Amino acid sequence: MMSVTGKSIDFAGKNLVSCACSSNASFDRHTVRSYAKVNSKGCGGSGHGTRKLVCCRRRGTQCRVSSMKTAESMVNGRTKAIEGLTSGLDLKAYSESPVSPAGLFEVVADDLLTLNKNLQSIVGAENPVLISAAEQIFSAGGKRMRPALVFLVSRATAELLGLKELTAKHRRLAEIIEMIHTASLIHDDVLDESDLRRGKKTVHQMFGTRVAVLAGDFMFAQSSWYLANLENIEVIKLISQVIKDFASGEIRQASSLFDCDLQLDEYLIKSYYKTASLIAASTKGAAIFSGADSSISEKMYEYGKNLGLSFQIVDDILDFTQSAEQLGKPAGTDLGKGNLTAPVIFALEKEPKLRDIIESEFSEVGALDEAINLVKSCGGIERARELAKDKADLAIQSLHCLPQSVFRLALEGMVAYNLQRIA
Repeated sequence: MMSVTGKSIDFAGKNLVSCACSSNASFDRHTVRSYAKVNSKGCGGSGHGTRKLVCCRRRGTQCRVSSMKTAESMVNGRTKAIEGLTSGLDLKAYSESPVSPAGLFEVVADDLLTLNKNLQSIVGAENPVLISAAEQIFSAGGKRMRPALVFLVSRATAELLGLKELTAKHRRLAEIIEMIHTASLIHDDVLDESDLRRGKKTVHQMFGTRVAVLAGDFMFAQSSWYLANLENIEVIKLISQVIKDFASGEIRQASSLFDCDLQLDEYLIKSYYKTASLIAASTKGAAIFSGADSSISEKMYEYGKNLGLSFQIVDDILDFTQSAEQLGKPAGTDLGKGNLTAPVIFALEKEPKLRDIIESEFSEVGALDEAINLVKSCGGIERARELAKDKADLAIQSLHCLPQSVFRLALEGMVAYNLQRIA
């Protein structure tokens, strides 16, 4: 496993950049590749085990217990579904057996259904315009990845304490996390001047920029009020820091546009602020409400942090590799705006001409297309893929402290799903 920078950075007490593992580290590495093959072929046909678990929609405790028994029989003894994740993963294998978030989240489908019912009501009814704005973005759907991770970690860690059901605080945390995420999306769309999100008009397109900004502010404030009512100072500090991180990430990005001296370490810190901070806080908060000890909750933080970083790196790769139709925006949009991401940073190390093009802010006709081609031809995409895999490996390692269950397998599957996007 490669070391990205050869050093570690500690920011706000958290190590954000680290080697994936030392050469003498000993641990059972889990494979997301074989997990993908087991879990993605649907309910029909031959084969049993995890695939059956993912396809089974729980009907209360009885179904959950049945799923757990099947999971235990499958995973005992480190079966093929959870054998060694290595730095040499062949990403092409993922395209042969794709992983679906909907399938992975099936084991917490009832939890997500309850969340969806509650989301609009917890926004409040003080102002009809704000309610309409919230309904606009909530009804746009989405994978609900962050609350799903809250539920998966909640159920996985609850087993350590012998809890048979989630607490009200677990559920409220998931709702708060989705509210914060939604508020950040409303503000992001304003900053990026985006007209569509998930195929629907953005809030600022529907109601104007002023209402969109206020709607985002209101949802941040409302989520903070619900957070305070959880009466857990550790979680309050944890989630409050996320809201600060969002602003810090945007400021860092705005102040480094077209800066060809941007270092990989700085890019990772910015990515942590903008993406990974919320996911890490989500997974750690879930473990805290399960009553897990600090070592377990910290491992869940590391899982969320590294999964979030890997997700952001993959998103930045897709900005170069997917078509405009797939992205819903022109390819290379981030680069065109001067936002330099991992593929560009790596390519700049090898191609001086790329620096000249970027620093000119693409003033020449066809300059952006030329820059995109240079990023691809100089190995920037390949090195960014390795970085995404390194972070994925770290995320998998953090799950070793959890008991084997369908919930842990789904958490592993999220790592597989992310890497599958660049297979």
